[in-house]
Amino acid sequence: MMIGTSPGVCPTDTEVQALALAVQDLHAGYGAMPVLQGLHLSVAHGRINGILGHNGMGKSTLMKCLMGLQPTTAGHMVFNGRDLTRVPAHERAGAGIGYVPQGRGLIAALSTEDNLRLAWFKRSGRSEAEAIEAAMQRFPRLKKLLPRPGGSLSGGEQQLVALARSLMGDPWLLLLDEPTEGIQPSIIEEMADTLVALQREQGMTVLVVEQNMDFLLSCSERILVLEKGRFVADLDAAQLQDSAAVAELMGLGAGRLTSVNPAACSVR
Repeated sequence: MMIGTSPGVCPTDTEVQALALAVQDLHAGYGAMPVLQGLHLSVAHGRINGILGHNGMGKSTLMKCLMGLQPTTAGHMVFNGRDLTRVPAHERAGAGIGYVPQGRGLIAALSTEDNLRLAWFKRSGRSEAEAIEAAMQRFPRLKKLLPRPGGSLSGGEQQLVALARSLMGDPWLLLLDEPTEGIQPSIIEEMADTLVALQREQGMTVLVVEQNMDFLLSCSERILVLEKGRFVADLDAAQLQDSAAVAELMGLGAGRLTSVNPAACSVR
């Protein structure tokens, strides 16, 4: 089995060092309510991975844990060979992890340009002005919106700004939480095209959680199903060409899909 193709198979220490992301036996929740219950995830470099699941299954909690915004109670998160389990969010961003939260997270009173400027990191090797210019080349429709307050933009425009903002630090790993929620189809298509371009042109690794199956199919090479804090199914690129398997996945049924081994393991 290729490294990173199954979230439930525990990789060796050597394999962990070669992965973009290795999550082992992750537990997290809110007070006495557990959400993630021994979750495992392996993601190879330079791939777009989608995570599908209903509301309340733990998708956003997982993304917040990966970004360091939600405490974990057990487990490890290793990014590009570095254990960042106890590292705060700003250091993860500085280490090259970009994040687009659910709800976009723009500061409504600030201009689009200032929202972008807040996410710039010196590690990118570009000046702030150069980073904004690169974002405008990637999202030309945003150029005329630079002076406008973030709160005055449409939902689709805000989502593009949030995606552009996540690229200001020149990340190698991009985490997106429900990016198509409440967005018009033309913007959804533009986002999918952008993610594919980032992967092909820059070798970027992308992890995106969604309920929009069409969006995931348009850009992902692998889709995992999350139920009650654990992955229950995993389809690779070849299986995503199987119309019957995709039809069942759209119903979030795991009967015919690749099962996931929940065996516990740890990263040393």
